[in-house]
Amino acid sequence: MFGRGGLDPKKIQKMMKQMGMEMEELSNVQEVVIRLPDKELVFPDAEVQVTKMKGQKTYQILGEAQERELGPKISDEDIKMVMEQVDVDRESATEALENTDGDIAQAIVDLQES
Repeated sequence: MFGRGGLDPKKIQKMMKQMGMEMEELSNVQEVVIRLPDKELVFPDAEVQVTKMKGQKTYQILGEAQERELGPKISDEDIKMVMEQVDVDRESATEALENTDGDIAQAIVDLQES
């Protein structure tokens, strides 16, 4: 098993199978995204290995993560409310909500003052 400077991949696969483990690499992965409340971790061109053991799958991601900050989530209902209250178009309502980090009341006040 430990011959000539390394482990024999075939023997490793055989041992893993005896222990009830299977490992495979996902092919053609374009990117992996992990979403957190305030940001996303994006792994472009990631290598992903799946290990199956005792009925569960474990995913291992290999690659460099890039962080993307997330802005406030603005719902369609919030946009419609601002549009109706101030009688503005969708683009203006959306922009006002983005400028106020999703604060509906402040967006309405700002639009009324402009």
